[in-house]
Amino acid sequence: MSRPSFQIDDTDGPKLTRAWVLHPEIKSDNDRRNPGPALAEAVALAEALPHLEVNGATIVPLRTVSAGMLFGSGKIEELKREFDDAEIELVLVDGKVTPVQQRNLEKEWGVKLLDRTGLILEIFSDRAATREGVLQVEMAALNYQRTRLVRAWTHLERQRGGLGFVGGPGETQIESDRRAIDDQLVRLRRQLDKVVKTRALHRAARAKVPYPIVALVGYTNAGKSTVFNRLTGADVMAKDMLFATLDPTMRSLVLPDGPEIILSDTVGFISDLPTELVAAFRATLEEVLAADIICHVRDISHAESEEQARNVREILTSLGVPKDTRSFEVWNKLDLLDDDRANAVRARAQRDPDVLAISAISGEGMDNLQAVIAEALQGAVREAELTLGFADGKKRAWLFAQEIVTDEKQTEEGFVVTVRWSSEQESQFHRI
Repeated sequence: MSRPSFQIDDTDGPKLTRAWVLHPEIKSDNDRRNPGPALAEAVALAEALPHLEVNGATIVPLRTVSAGMLFGSGKIEELKREFDDAEIELVLVDGKVTPVQQRNLEKEWGVKLLDRTGLILEIFSDRAATREGVLQVEMAALNYQRTRLVRAWTHLERQRGGLGFVGGPGETQIESDRRAIDDQLVRLRRQLDKVVKTRALHRAARAKVPYPIVALVGYTNAGKSTVFNRLTGADVMAKDMLFATLDPTMRSLVLPDGPEIILSDTVGFISDLPTELVAAFRATLEEVLAADIICHVRDISHAESEEQARNVREILTSLGVPKDTRSFEVWNKLDLLDDDRANAVRARAQRDPDVLAISAISGEGMDNLQAVIAEALQGAVREAELTLGFADGKKRAWLFAQEIVTDEKQTEEGFVVTVRWSSEQESQFHRI
């Protein structure tokens, strides 16, 4: 299946597309981010695509947003001169750009333009490795393009008949294109449903084996995959790059002096995550919803660490993660701090039992992380299926007395009982 593309021209092989990043700082937006770190993140997003070369980046202060052009006429002319001098081919706007604004700016500047959503979709398209990931990205891209038919399909002007006096594709053609996208979305949903059902079967199979799930979540580039590799000995891609890993990875791990667990490494979160991707990747993040413990990995060396953590918490809430799910904050990248700040972070973590200070690179704090998870799992509740003979009446009675039986079926040999219990209750059961 071909992946979605936003037609960034890389047909010349190694030739890189010359790009410029703009961060509109809208003064009237009370929720606006600090423009410096925001621009740096936007540049890092652009650099995450191997076929782009970032030749410049600019913060553009705006008192108000122009409905048709986003920027004022003076700023547009100033930027056009910069783009022409640098021979820019692609402009990346770190924010929302309407279809009309996109079309008008492309015409004024003579370049291709992507907004934040389009850029993130392009990165996800480049990184998706599993069949599910590819399907989800393609669905998200089609949903995005469906709302932008005013500019996404202007190539039809060169394909229709007539003398070309009419300045754009007609309403009939746009409706036809919309129907074509809708038909493709229906086909993709059917394929994705099959993949999701397979994942559900795998999840159900794991549920029969009483292994608790520990999910690593966090802002992109917080070091989740490095933590995952350090704990499991796996070889998951871990680079200093936004969205270095996209598809979730799971490995079994036996904790020292603790139970065997399933450790899940998830896709990194990001501020202003496109709504198309929140919906499309809900199935990918289902492991987080089923997790017994969530480890929120933070890049404690980042200047915007607290704001990043707040974005992660908001996304977890929007996904419907149960409020009573046990969670820890794992403050990673101690190795990037100077001694005084690192010691302050260690002291802060020691005062809070829900905070762990580590360095996945040096290994500092990793043993303590495993010990804390093992201790927390002593009270974790998980599902198990037991087979009891008719002579096991005492054990069966104990299970019902504990009020942990969720289902029971009688067989010719006895009973098949489904329970939800903690490690302590499991140990007590085996001593009966």
